[in-house]
Amino acid sequence: MKMRMTWNIRSIAIAAVLPCAGAFAGAYAATPQYQIYDIGVVDVGDTASQGFGVSHAGIAVGRSLHTGGSQAFTWTLDGGLVGLPNLAGRSYAVSNSANDTGSVVGTAATTAFGSGRLPVIWQNGVVSQLPLPAGETLGDANSVNASTVAVGSVDGGSLQRGVIYSGGSATIITQTTSNGSYFVTAFGINDSGRIVGQGIDPTNAARNVGIVYDIGQSMAFEIGALPGMNGALAFGVSNTGYVVGSSMLNQGSGLPFIWSDQGGIVAIPLATGTSQGSARAVNSAGWVVGNNSSAFSIPFLYDGTATYRLADLIPPNSGWDLSMNTSSSALGISENGIIVGTGIHNGETHAYAMVPASATPTPTPTPTATATATATATATFTPTPTPTATHMPTPSPTATATTTATPTATSTAAPRVTPTPRPRPTPPPRP
Repeated sequence: MKMRMTWNIRSIAIAAVLPCAGAFAGAYAATPQYQIYDIGVVDVGDTASQGFGVSHAGIAVGRSLHTGGSQAFTWTLDGGLVGLPNLAGRSYAVSNSANDTGSVVGTAATTAFGSGRLPVIWQNGVVSQLPLPAGETLGDANSVNASTVAVGSVDGGSLQRGVIYSGGSATIITQTTSNGSYFVTAFGINDSGRIVGQGIDPTNAARNVGIVYDIGQSMAFEIGALPGMNGALAFGVSNTGYVVGSSMLNQGSGLPFIWSDQGGIVAIPLATGTSQGSARAVNSAGWVVGNNSSAFSIPFLYDGTATYRLADLIPPNSGWDLSMNTSSSALGISENGIIVGTGIHNGETHAYAMVPASATPTPTPTPTATATATATATATFTPTPTPTATHMPTPSPTATATTTATPTATSTAAPRVTPTPRPRPTPPPRP
């Protein structure tokens, strides 16, 4: 939001051809409105599904769970749900990220906790393991860009390190910040090669480092922290260079932020009735999704000016609960505003896709209390769940599975967020 079945937990910038945040927001009257689609489950008998991300053009990814395993999937509005094959010997799989050519990356494991996890890629319906660096036996893949360069991590515990998978090989990210902080896991990569993730400060291991590395540069850098905090986790990056995540004091609860080269780190206002949160994904216009929390998980949308509970943006009486449970999430947003995550639909934990509809003002947004980040980052860099030092909600096995190929639009609900992950997370398959 890294968590996609991410065990733990997304070549030319398109800033010039995409609208700025203000123009994008103006496309929807005062308040964005959405139709919500139940992505469903892959097979009859599956107990639940989770949505972990969406490509720039709207290919959603996630996993469908059943007794003794899980299966990765893709979903599109026109094509519906498509199950992806599992890697031989790995009965638990999750797809964390897709690009618009249909390449999908994720993780495969032998248990729901990520035992024996391996990074995998699906291309043309065929699954294969991504290569691991020499001497490594464990890994995951959280994000993939348009050039099919993927990022994730290898190993675990104190040995876990961020990695780049490209051209049939894997390279550990060895570039550090000026104070020696290094990548533990990479959660996201954009099309220019800007990579974001979680780092460790060798002089203060209790502090999370929101770390960024632009491929081809000699050094990584830290995005800093919000006032009163000393660190951050960076979960998502847009093609225009926006970085989003959560900023916290040591291992405490965090607050959502958006960062840009020009504007630095800026707090995202919390949704009404919440006290903490994490931003998980951002598009080129600076629209952000993530989770806030109170007693429940509250998925939110930030449009550069106001923060909305997703539950307030969908039709009423839809059967969706996005505010009165601890499993709801919002982990991906496409360039045209399609949001992907997990919610409770008629009592079942299911992945959803929210598709923009005509705007009809309804909810009361949280007023922006801090400066709005509208700067468009300069692209000289780059490279997801994901996850993933990403916190993925664990689906409640209460679903009566009904295979859904082409979901129907509905809506309702309000979301809520999970606490920020701790450093050095040991990635298990996306819960």
